Amino acid sequence: MMPCVGGRKMYYLLQAQLEGLSIGRDKFFAIPKANHLLIVPKRTYHVTTNSMHRFKKHDNLLINITIERPNQVWVADITYIGKKPNPILV
Repeated sequence: MMPCVGGRKMYYLLQAQLEGLSIGRDKFFAIPKANHLLIVPKRTYHVTTNSMHRFKKHDNLLINITIERPNQVWVADITYIGKKPNPILV
């Protein structure tokens, strides 16, 4: 294997030799996977909850309520949208 070369690029570079061996794309990727040579991508993780702030935290009003029908209670939440990194600074 070549360091710093991804699997797709390596498949493209070796495509002529692989055709002679009758190895396709799926078989090519199965070989490094079987030998644990594929790089596991790092999972991105964002911390979205900060409970240690100065703003009012509201109590849970639904603790003692039994929900019996649709639209009896409504809840809301916010969604965190991460800022994309500036490609010039990266």
